[in-house]
This record gives sequence, C-alpha cells and structure tokens, in this order.
Amino acid sequence: MLPITAILLGLAITVKHLVALLAPEPFKAFAQRFPRSPFFGKLLFGIALIWTLALALTTDLGEFSSMRNSIIGGIIIGGGLFGWLVPDFLAVRSLGFLALLAARPLLELTFLQSGALPFLISLLAYLWVIVGLFCVGMPYLLRNFITFITAPSRAQLWRGLSWIGLVYGLALLVLGCWQLL
Repeated sequence: MLPITAILLGLAITVKHLVALLAPEPFKAFAQRFPRSPFFGKLLFGIALIWTLALALTTDLGEFSSMRNSIIGGIIIGGGLFGWLVPDFLAVRSLGFLALLAARPLLELTFLQSGALPFLISLLAYLWVIVGLFCVGMPYLLRNFITFITAPSRAQLWRGLSWIGLVYGLALLVLGCWQLL
C-alpha cells in the first residue's frame, strides 16, 4: 500500500509543480483567486465535512459510543453554522481541514516503517499538519504568501519552489515504483 500511495502522491505533486513551471502565469492567477473563491470554499468544505462525518460514523469511540448521535449532530450543525457564518477565506480554511484529515492516514501508513520512502511521506504529512493548522487558524497568511511568491519581481523564487516540489514529487514517484518492483 505504501508504494501505491507514494506513486499517487508523486504523480499529483509532480503534475502540479510541472504545470507551475511550464504555465506559471495561469497557475499564479488561479493561486491568487483561490483564497477567496466561494466555489472552492464550498466544494472543499463539503468534502471535509463528509470526511469528518465518515470518521465519526466509523471510528471506535470507546466509552463515548453512546454519544455518537450527538457527536454526528454536532458535526452537522457546527459545519452548517461554520459554512454560513465564516465565509471569509473558506477555501483556505477548508484546505487546512483537508490537510489535517489527510495527514492521519499517511502517518498510519508509515508507522513503524523505515527507509527513505516512509520518511518522505511522513515529512509530507507533518508539513500538511503544520500548514493545515495555519490555514485554519490564520488563513490570511496563505493569501499573503501567495501574493509574495507570485509578485513579478519574485519569478526566481516561484521557479525555485516549483523545482523543489517537482524534485520531491519525482523522488516519491521513483521510490514508489522501485518498492513496487
């Protein structure tokens, strides 16, 4: 399962950073619009809410199992209120929620594994946790970061970060294929 996950993550990261290198202007324009995008805010928040509900429905709650219906109701009501009352930067906050949710299965997958591949995947998961916490708590920082790296005077920084992401994605892809064989 680890090699397949590495291949899928590697493909996604490689394609994203390759597009950022080959077509920087459309990618920058999309990145600048993303933080306040109502469409992506609702879409990503809906995905995060469904994922959270699925976890609440399937996770063993131990002594709190009798409260499962209340927890699910709280998630639904809280999610609805959050989506309605906190529309600012909903796309960034939802991206943060998804990053936090996605880090858990990656860390479970690499638990007690050794080698370069589990290390790279764990590194990515912990990066997602840190970025996710900042996106949820201080979403304007992502907007400011995007504004900083997409400035015309910082084309070198954009290319450098794109190359780092491309190399990281290729490393995941190569190591995943290597372990699959």
